[in-house]
Amino acid sequence: MSAMDSLALRRDADIAETAVANRTWWDAEASDYYVEHGSFLGDDDLVWGPEGWSEELLGLLGDVAGRDVLEIGGGAAQGGRWARQAGARVVSSDLSLGMLSRGRAIDAAHDWAPLPLVQCDGLALPFAEASFDIVFTAYGVLPFVADSGRVLREVCRVLRPGGRFVFSCTHPFRWAFPDEPDEAGLTVRFSYFDRTPYVEQDAQGRATYAEHHRTIGDRVRDVVAAGLSVVDLVELEWPDGHEQEWGGWSPLRGRLIPGTLVMVADKPS
Repeated sequence: MSAMDSLALRRDADIAETAVANRTWWDAEASDYYVEHGSFLGDDDLVWGPEGWSEELLGLLGDVAGRDVLEIGGGAAQGGRWARQAGARVVSSDLSLGMLSRGRAIDAAHDWAPLPLVQCDGLALPFAEASFDIVFTAYGVLPFVADSGRVLREVCRVLRPGGRFVFSCTHPFRWAFPDEPDEAGLTVRFSYFDRTPYVEQDAQGRATYAEHHRTIGDRVRDVVAAGLSVVDLVELEWPDGHEQEWGGWSPLRGRLIPGTLVMVADKPS
């Protein structure tokens, strides 16, 4: 089914419908996504968002050398490979088998040792309590589940005391604007406080893609309710000289309104 055949709207989408839609969508898009964005993301880099800020520049995870690290919503595991080459023991996970298969193909293309990969839903991580020192995701999981608070509780469960969780996602402020890179994307069209999911569906009304909105306050409350402490809240600025568009992210919009939110949280010792 092509994008021209789908209908985009705001409507409810529960946990099961959201998971099926997004797993199917990412399975189908894995190859094209890598063709379109692979050179920007790199095969072994951790880029926090379309603004291009990398972990190498921001240092939000802290020292990963010798630490047990879990990447959730890792896609083709580019961030996991960055952490491994920085000295961490890494497992990368994703809901989509298609994305993980793309990750395995990247390893093979470079003749790299295969990174440990796990297919799983972020709502039910298949790991024991206190298994990891660091968990992270760059634009993974949280926007694509109907219960992001449950993901955070799972993250807190698998983190060791003193561990760290870092995630990036579309800045919630963007929810009020059309997802357009030009002037059309600079006019408020929707309520920032409307949490109704964005859904693309087929002619039979079945969801083929879904994103769930949370305000900044919602994100902070979810983190705290899960048992984590907010350490930092980073709103990525658009760098000078960066002219590459990515969907609704563009130099025009990026210099005026925030596009990416990164939250850093620790599990109390």
